[in-house]
Amino acid sequence: MKIGIVCYPTFGGSGVLATELGKALAEKGHMVHFITYQQPVRLSGFFTNIFYHEVRVPHYPLFDYPPYETTLASTMVDVVLNNDLDLLHVHYAIPHASAAYMAKQILKKKGKDIPVITTLHGTDITLVGKDKTFAPVVTFSINESDAITAVSENLKKETYHSFEIEKEIEVIYNFVDTVRFSKKPLDAFRKVLAPNGEKIITHASNFRKVKRVHDVIDIFTRIHMKTPAKLLMVGDGPDRPDAEEQCRDLKICEDVRFLGKQQEMEEILAISDLFLLPSEYESFGLSALEAMAAGVPVLSSNAGGLPEINLHGTTGYLAPVGDVEKMARLGSELLGNEGMLEEMKIAAREQAARFDIHNIVPYYEKLYNRFVPASVAP
Repeated sequence: MKIGIVCYPTFGGSGVLATELGKALAEKGHMVHFITYQQPVRLSGFFTNIFYHEVRVPHYPLFDYPPYETTLASTMVDVVLNNDLDLLHVHYAIPHASAAYMAKQILKKKGKDIPVITTLHGTDITLVGKDKTFAPVVTFSINESDAITAVSENLKKETYHSFEIEKEIEVIYNFVDTVRFSKKPLDAFRKVLAPNGEKIITHASNFRKVKRVHDVIDIFTRIHMKTPAKLLMVGDGPDRPDAEEQCRDLKICEDVRFLGKQQEMEEILAISDLFLLPSEYESFGLSALEAMAAGVPVLSSNAGGLPEINLHGTTGYLAPVGDVEKMARLGSELLGNEGMLEEMKIAAREQAARFDIHNIVPYYEKLYNRFVPASVAP
């Protein structure tokens, strides 16, 4: 099967999921064509049946804002025609679903009827998509998709609640490569970060308001008062400078490391004892799932789709959004109980195995096969 994948190439959950999906499909013999404005960060190495097509946006003095959506649609048309693609799978509704609709109409005029599958990931529905500037186009382009998927039951409900969706939304959960995240911890790495045997707490995000990075610092500070610990802050974003200043004000800088964007998360999670994710909302919580695959219990908010993966009292703990005191208490209790910590590490791995990439990718293949003749399958 020849599949076009349209996504954001960044560290965000939608781009990571789309890239890992493409790589998994390629390993199974499909021809995968990525269409985006730069090479996806998770697309490293050489693959014989993976192709990357850059969307080049011309810069003319006439345009205050470069017309990316129009250029993207034109690139889709070009890639579909020149590579005889069987379908387009677009990740994140804005602007990919609307650009795909435009490309589909152009291709029809050229005698090519290309199926379009749209996967909704979260903020394209819960935040950006609700903006009245985008809502009519988002609603229309989702409804014009041949199939719609969401990464959690919660996101499916949110989409139906916020938009007038006329079609069935199918839930296909996010996934994780459990083999990749089952690395043994590097003792030398851990000793550098925690030389006196301190517990290592990790947070990873895009450091935006919805991630509640300040809560991460506050929770750690309270845990730190009872349990010697270090905090690893992975990622970057607009709230990072304020978070660093918060650490200086609290005089905990020696115990907090801001690591920036990291591609080898498995190395960091392998030495972690607890993963913090107190977000305002998570449509799924891919970073939490990756932590669980590495055997790291998760302390998170109970927002969005997080309760669908993080089982309270089994793989970690859930608490109401903003309840810093409760999260800190639960974290301290867990880190202070080695027996319980070990049990949760085992349970976290077992839960993550349910979302292993080899269990989830076949659902996408089954969906594709509804629109593509079986004769073109690998």
